[in-house]
Amino acid sequence: MANPEQFNVLSETHDSTIILRPQGEVDLNCAPALREHICDVQQHKPEKLIIDLADVPYMDSSGVATLVEAMQTARRSGGQLILCCMQAKVMSIFEIARLDTVFTIVPDKETAMQ
Repeated sequence: MANPEQFNVLSETHDSTIILRPQGEVDLNCAPALREHICDVQQHKPEKLIIDLADVPYMDSSGVATLVEAMQTARRSGGQLILCCMQAKVMSIFEIARLDTVFTIVPDKETAMQ
């Protein structure tokens, strides 16, 4: 299991877009920290929330559930949630669960910003 002290989330804002970049494995220990960051950001109702997963080598079901919750919150508030830069191992989890058909997943941050 990942150590929550080794988990970090970077944040940047561009106009009405917020980009969160989790760093480290997102598992049962670290998913609550990611959820807290996402909830804090979503209180400001950004038009677009981009979650850059380039630095997430592994994600378990608790991490996936955190992102599903974030997507539902974004939709309720009229915002958009986009996942980008997903590593192959994490992408396969989304494909197996068929969540790649539910989420907006793009290859890079530039595409997500459009």
